[in-house]
Amino acid sequence: MLRNTFIAAAFVGGAILLLAQTPKAGGNITGKVTFSGTPPKARVLKLDADPVCAAQHTTPVTSEEALVNSDGGLQNVLVYVKAGLPAANVPATPTTPVKVDQKACIYTPHVVVAMVNQPIEFSNSDDTDHHIQAMAEVNKEWMVSQKKGMGPMTQTFPQEEIGMLVICHLHPWMRMFVNVLKNPYYAVTGKDGAFTIKDLPAGYYTLEAWHEKFGTQTMKVQAGGKADFTFKDE
Repeated sequence: MLRNTFIAAAFVGGAILLLAQTPKAGGNITGKVTFSGTPPKARVLKLDADPVCAAQHTTPVTSEEALVNSDGGLQNVLVYVKAGLPAANVPATPTTPVKVDQKACIYTPHVVVAMVNQPIEFSNSDDTDHHIQAMAEVNKEWMVSQKKGMGPMTQTFPQEEIGMLVICHLHPWMRMFVNVLKNPYYAVTGKDGAFTIKDLPAGYYTLEAWHEKFGTQTMKVQAGGKADFTFKDE
């Protein structure tokens, strides 16, 4: 049998003829994640407990747990290949660190993704101390103090884990999420809710869309295809 082919059957002159068919070439998977209904009202964060934090904001700061734009696009959704990728198609783990900054007493970005054992680098751009805790459930928890003026703190995680909550013990409003994957085929939605997972090999894949508040959805889609997800607050 030819590798990377599909076998189709056709009747020719009363006999069955097997036809080799090449599958659709690989490519990008594009789509959009939307929210249906009235989105939850954003919470106003109270930063008064640390004057250094409060002084860096001239307007109210709101939570990032449910950011929906005027067209219903849902931000901060991780969309990734959950199943269907042959092991031979998984690239080596990058050595370039995924970067997180603590700036104006907010974790930036709110959602990050790293491959298994890829370094994640936390910086402190504030003139105040922070205390990071990655509240892992599959991996080992990680907790470290980062004084003002200190250099970056780096950590790796050896196992896949989705939705790992990271907090700051000194500033309880500071929350973000780290996702650790076995492959690099993922995207995090921006303000418009759109995403593109690039350069997938030919084949069918199970995608999962994860959101911190609205949970997960899965969909099977072919490389080069389109996948749209819709969440609602139940």
